[in-house]
Amino acid sequence: MEVLPSKDNQTDSWQVRGDRLHPSSQGMVCVKGATVAGALHQDRLTTPLVREHLDQPFHPIDWDSALDLLVQRLQEVVKQRGANGFCMYGSGQLQTEDYYIAQKLVKGCLGTNNFDTNSRLCMSSAVSAYSLSFGADGPPCCYEDLDLADCVVLIGTNTAECHPILFNRLVKRHKRDRDLSLVVIDPRRTATAEAADLHLAIHPGTDIPLLHGLANLLLAGGYSDADFIANHTQGFAEYQAVLAHYPPATVAQTCGLSLADLEQAAQLWGQAEMVLSLWSMGLNQSQEGTAKARSLIDLHLLTGQVGRAGAGPFSLTGQPNAMGGREAGGLCHLLPGYRQVTNPQHRAELEAAWRLSVGQISAQPGRTGWEMITGLETGAIGLLWIVATNPAVSMPDLGRTQAALAQSPFTVYQDCYYPTETAAYAHLVLPAAQWSEKTGVMTNSERVVTLCPGFRPPPGQARPDWEIFAEVGRRLGFSQQFAYRSSAEVYAEFAALTRDRPCDQSGLSHGRLQSQGPSRWPCPHPDQPGLARLYTTLHFPTPDGRARFGAYHSRGLAEPPDPTYPYVLTVGRLYGHWHTQSRTGRIAKLSTMYPTPQLEIHPRDAAQVGVEEGKPVVVRSRRGMARFQAKVTVAISPGTLFAPLHWGALWADQAEANALTHPTACPESHQPELKACAVQIHPDRHD
Repeated sequence: MEVLPSKDNQTDSWQVRGDRLHPSSQGMVCVKGATVAGALHQDRLTTPLVREHLDQPFHPIDWDSALDLLVQRLQEVVKQRGANGFCMYGSGQLQTEDYYIAQKLVKGCLGTNNFDTNSRLCMSSAVSAYSLSFGADGPPCCYEDLDLADCVVLIGTNTAECHPILFNRLVKRHKRDRDLSLVVIDPRRTATAEAADLHLAIHPGTDIPLLHGLANLLLAGGYSDADFIANHTQGFAEYQAVLAHYPPATVAQTCGLSLADLEQAAQLWGQAEMVLSLWSMGLNQSQEGTAKARSLIDLHLLTGQVGRAGAGPFSLTGQPNAMGGREAGGLCHLLPGYRQVTNPQHRAELEAAWRLSVGQISAQPGRTGWEMITGLETGAIGLLWIVATNPAVSMPDLGRTQAALAQSPFTVYQDCYYPTETAAYAHLVLPAAQWSEKTGVMTNSERVVTLCPGFRPPPGQARPDWEIFAEVGRRLGFSQQFAYRSSAEVYAEFAALTRDRPCDQSGLSHGRLQSQGPSRWPCPHPDQPGLARLYTTLHFPTPDGRARFGAYHSRGLAEPPDPTYPYVLTVGRLYGHWHTQSRTGRIAKLSTMYPTPQLEIHPRDAAQVGVEEGKPVVVRSRRGMARFQAKVTVAISPGTLFAPLHWGALWADQAEANALTHPTACPESHQPELKACAVQIHPDRHD
C-alpha cells in the first residue's frame, strides 16, 4: 500500500493506492486500507492526560510529569507487590520494534512475564497448534500456494470479509481454473461460502468430529501417505485409535450434514495432488482451539500434504502485525526469536544479550490477558499498562471485564485515538504515534516482513510506542539497555537475536527492506531471498525431526444450548471494520456502510420467537444482554445466531456482543471461546 499527498495539496490530506510490487497484496487494497487515511487526523490524542480517580475529569500533563508519575507508580508496585504486580497488555497493531522493546523492558529488565496481547484472543491457538505439531510456530505456506493448489479448504474463516485481498486472489483463480475445488466449512452461508463448490454448514462446535470423519474416509479410500507417516511423523497409532470413535455416518449426523456431502469433501481432498487449508478465528476462538487446529494439521500429515508447493495448513492472522508480535515474544509464555520463558537456555541467551543478571528473566509464564482481569479482581495487580488495544470492548464477559478494570489501582492507557471505551478506565493516558508517523516493520500471515516508513509527523506530542517504552526503561535505571537512536537500531538488535532460530531474520535490516522491498523469513543471509515455504526437507524442528499427530477427542462447545438458552450465538467481523472501531468508526464511509449492528437469525427461529426483519431484538446470555436489529436470513443455520463484534458504548447503545460471551478457554493456548455461547432472544419491547 502506498500513501501519497492528495492532489489538492491540503495539509494532512492523503490518498491511498495499492503497491503493485508488494508480493502479498499485488496492488490490491480493501476498503479498510483504501479509506485508512481518513482516520489519520480524526480524534487524535495529542497530549498526556491524567486524573487521580475515575470519576474525575482528565487534565493535560506534560511528558516529563507523566513519565515521572508512571515510573513512580511502577517502582511502588514492584516494591510493595513484586514485579508480578505489574502487567502490560498490548496489541497486534504495534510494530515489531514496539513489541521487542516492550519485551526487553517487561520480561528482561523488570523480570516479569506479565506481558500479553489481544493476539491471545486471536491467534494463540494457531501458535500452540503449530508449535505442538511441527515443533515451532510459523505458517509453512505462502500466498503463492493459492495459485497452485488443486483443492482449497476454508474452515473457520469468512475470508471474503476478513481477508478480502487474499480471497479475491483465490476467487479470480477459481473462475479461470475449474479444476480447482473450493470447500468452505462454516455454520453461516457467508460471502465466502457463496463462492464454494461445496459448503459444509456444520453445527457450531463440531469441527473436530468433522475432521476426524474426513480422516476415516481418507483412510478408507486409500488416500493416506504411508511413507510420509512412517518416515516423518510420530503418534499415528494414537491418532488411529481416536478416529475409531468417529465413524462417518455418526459424524454426518453430529455435524448436521448429509453423508454424501462428507464423502464428497473427503474425495475432493483425497484426489487432489495439492491441498491447501486456511483457517482463522472460527477454529482458534474455542475451548478446544488448539485441538481443532491440530486436527486440521493431522489431515495434512495423514495425506502428506505439507512441505511442498500448493499444500499445507495455513493460519490467517487477524491483525496487521500479529505474526511480528509472535516473533518478538509478544505473549506471556514467549521470548523474542520464538524462545520460551520456561527454557533455561533461552532465558540465558537473552540475559546475556540484554546485559542482565543471571536469573533476571522469570522462568514462570506470566498472566494471560484474561488472567490480568482476574488479577485485578483479586487485588494482585497494582498497575496495568494497556497499549494500542481496547479490552473494554474486545474481552469476553464484558460486564465482568469492565468491573475489574474499574477496580484497577492505576491504569495507563497508551493509544492514538481518544476517546475510546478503555480510556474511561484509565488514570494516565499517553498519546502514541501510529503507523504513518513512525518507521518500523510488520510481518503478515505468509511471513513477509515489510518496512512501514513514517511519512508524516505525529500530531501534537504523540510519540512512537517503542520510544515511550525505552524512555521508561532509562528512567528506571536501564540506560545501557535502551540507548537507541532510531527504530532501525532496534530492529537490527532484534534481528540479530533471531539468528539460527526458526524465525531467522538476521539477514534483514531496515536498509535492505527499504532498498530491496519486503522479504519472507527465514532469511539468514543479507544477499539471499527469504524462504518461501517451511519444512520442504520434511525435517521438522522437533527433537527427532518428526511432526506430531494431535489425536484429540472432541469436547464440543463449552456452553451448549439448553431449554433456557436455546440458541448458539457466534460472533465475528464485518468487511468494513477491524475490531472495536477505534479507527474505522471514525471513517465516514465505513460508518455509513453499517448504520446499525444487526443480528442474523434464520426465518424459522425468527417466527418461533416473534422476531421481525429490521426490528430491534434483545439477546441474553448467562452473563449479560445486548440489543441488535434483526436480520432474518437463510444464510444462517437454524439454531445459530450471528452478531458483529465491533460496537462498543461509543458507537451504539448496549450493542456489545462480548457482553454475552464467556471466558472459558483452550487449556493449551488459553484462548477464550469467543465464537460460541448459549443465548435466548426476544423482540425488544422498549422500541
